[in-house]
Amino acid sequence: MIDLRSLRENPEPARASQRARNENPELIDQILKLDEERRGALSDFERKRAEQKAFSKNISTASAEERPAMLEKAKVMAQGVKDAQALADAKDQEAQEVAMQISNLIIPGVPEGGEEDYVVLSHEGPEIRDFEAEGFEPKDHLDLGLGLDGIDTERGAKISGARFYFLKGAIARLELAMLTAAWDLAEEHGFTPMTTPTLVSPATMSGTGFLGAHSDEIYYLPADDLYLVGTSEVALAGYHTDEIIDVSNGPIRYSGWSACYRREAGSYGKDTRGIIRVHQFNKVEMFAYCEASQAEAEHERLLALEKEMLAKVEIPYRVIDVAAGDLGSSAARKFDCEAWLPTQKRYMEVTSTSNCTTFQARRLGIRHRSEDGMQVAATLNGTLATTRWLVAILENHQQADGSIRVPKGLQPYMGGRTVLEPRK
Repeated sequence: MIDLRSLRENPEPARASQRARNENPELIDQILKLDEERRGALSDFERKRAEQKAFSKNISTASAEERPAMLEKAKVMAQGVKDAQALADAKDQEAQEVAMQISNLIIPGVPEGGEEDYVVLSHEGPEIRDFEAEGFEPKDHLDLGLGLDGIDTERGAKISGARFYFLKGAIARLELAMLTAAWDLAEEHGFTPMTTPTLVSPATMSGTGFLGAHSDEIYYLPADDLYLVGTSEVALAGYHTDEIIDVSNGPIRYSGWSACYRREAGSYGKDTRGIIRVHQFNKVEMFAYCEASQAEAEHERLLALEKEMLAKVEIPYRVIDVAAGDLGSSAARKFDCEAWLPTQKRYMEVTSTSNCTTFQARRLGIRHRSEDGMQVAATLNGTLATTRWLVAILENHQQADGSIRVPKGLQPYMGGRTVLEPRK
């Protein structure tokens, strides 16, 4: 949720943010009008309540002749106070509902536009391989996984439907190695490892900003009134709900390991082959709470850790500054790392790191004490490894005979194994 006080003082940055996101800037004027009505109704309620209290004090000292009329007037005043409170509450609820529709204010410098308007910041990792010069045509990750008897999408679909799968043998071990390496890296840098719930309440899901325009991508269990998370960011953001946290000694950092679930609504026909877009996957997610003034520096730190982890798996990738219209409602800025896919000759997102400033913490009631009094905390998140990475690892490390070279950074987690051999 955006800061209404800052909005009242200067609404233009919020209007500009809405325009950059290709969202409705008129919502800003609507919330300002509702906020004015809310404050007016609250002021009227407080005035009537004060008048009622002052009048009631005089009843005990009134004469017997005056008291009946005064009691009748007090009854009328009490009803007036009750009605004023109801109006103030209704206006507050109306203002809150509109405020929840407004996305986070983007940070200056974020590119304007939609999904294709990102800015490439850098190219990282090893050189893109020239498979033609090496003398063979690269296979895609599914063919490689089938050759290793490590990916089974047919039986996944048989028992669960499309976009489900089994990982087996060496590929299952490779996923575990990658996630464990990511968790170790996070812990080395001061992140507390956490396994997190994958079912959360509507209040938590809404508080993190995931029940907006893309809520159709979330699995919902109506019998339990719970949502399946698409990232452990949700549980980690909700961990300190309605708490006052201590960030005086620096950010609080967690790394969450969980299964994740996404309906992939609206993605029919996209990346249907293999395990690029699936309904269930595993992920290690970094999450940080800090002072608002530290958020941009913390964002750079999360990006640096993503780069360090990608270096361990030795794949070529690029870093992009995501455009405002593709940020999602919670993020004020987002950097994605996109790995090169040799068989598709394109880049595929493998990590995202978002600076959510105070947007989520304001919704969830997470604050900290500072020299200037109580302040709303800032929250940030970033992917450190996820199942999708297997796609890039398999394709970029394949050999002509269908074997896969295990990246050096993962070999200690694979019992020292350096190569995954295809089945005979």
